Amino acid sequence: MIAKCLFPVAGYGTRFLPATKSMPKEMLPIVDKPLIQYAVEEAMEAGLTDLGFVNGRNKRAIPDHFDINYELEAEIVGSGKEEKLSSIRDVMAAGTFSYTRQNQMLGLGHAIACGKH
Repeated sequence: MIAKCLFPVAGYGTRFLPATKSMPKEMLPIVDKPLIQYAVEEAMEAGLTDLGFVNGRNKRAIPDHFDINYELEAEIVGSGKEEKLSSIRDVMAAGTFSYTRQNQMLGLGHAIACGKH
């Protein structure tokens, strides 16, 4: 049974400039969640729980999104806003996330090869 999913997210996002000048295209918001979260949730609904990301430099926002933000959580305790983090907490609890860097921008095939392991 297939349980792994690879997201090649290393590109510069030049088609979405200027919005992607300082934010990865995968983190652009769609209503109340970044685009990549919708993709991860869909993969998980299909039974894929081991999620790998091949990213590039300046894409720290993606691994940060799928990690705990202790400062934010401490700030909102007791404010009634904790519920707003429930969807990402559910995703984080249900999957295993790994990241590798595509050191050279040599295209999609190269990105997929970087995620082989």
